[in-house]
Amino acid sequence: MSALTLTLKSPLAQRLDVSSLTFDHLKDLDIAAIKTKLLPLGNRSIPLQELFSVEGQDPSEIVFRGKTHKLDKIGHGMTSGLILIEGDAGSYLGMHMKGGEIRVKGSIDAYGACEMRNGLILIEGDAGDFLGAALPGNKKGMAGGMVHVKGSIGARAGDHMRRGALIVDGDTGDYLGARMTAGTIVVLGRTGRYLGFAMGRGTLLLAQPPQEIPPTFEDCGTHTLGFIPLLLKSFEVLNSPLPQMAERMKRVRRYTGDACGLGKGEILVAAT
Repeated sequence: MSALTLTLKSPLAQRLDVSSLTFDHLKDLDIAAIKTKLLPLGNRSIPLQELFSVEGQDPSEIVFRGKTHKLDKIGHGMTSGLILIEGDAGSYLGMHMKGGEIRVKGSIDAYGACEMRNGLILIEGDAGDFLGAALPGNKKGMAGGMVHVKGSIGARAGDHMRRGALIVDGDTGDYLGARMTAGTIVVLGRTGRYLGFAMGRGTLLLAQPPQEIPPTFEDCGTHTLGFIPLLLKSFEVLNSPLPQMAERMKRVRRYTGDACGLGKGEILVAAT
């Protein structure tokens, strides 16, 4: 069967919650039931077929087309399958994701991969604030899986992150890795201020020197770390320059902190 392809009939005036459009929710429905499935739009519930034209029948692969930048919660809680967005996506993409794969041809809004548990998210454009973070009031952010952003990201990426990997080919905003308790964030571009704010554990691996190292991080000197080439080569599944940079980045200057917290986190900056 061909992929279930959903094309917006016209641009949305309001944001649309599409959290129910995953393989987990659609696998037992026939195409007629899918077309009449109700989607929350503002204070109303609208049948899917009034908003989207529908082609294909296989919900294990779902394609979103059209002016998709107001589609929120794409891939929410999904455990398997593939979702492809042929444009931009809204907020909360991959929230609570437990498996499967999401590919975005454009950029996404805030809280992408928030509280993600497993799976793979590939973003060809940029990502907004709080990528891989915890929801407001929670203390458990991303806890598994991998996110690759080919563009730049906003502030507070990895806030309360507990496990998994964020790979950013571009630049980042402020407070990268704030309040991390574990996990790995790799950045090829420039970083903002307040790196590793209140960081407990985890690793920030930077290809470029940051504009500042917080005074609560201790300079531990320059080291050759054999695990870094192995780590970067594990990202060969991604369309990223990281694997080719493995040897160059194995020698790093290491900073540990945040001394105002648990202090077992590390910032590793490529030394060459």
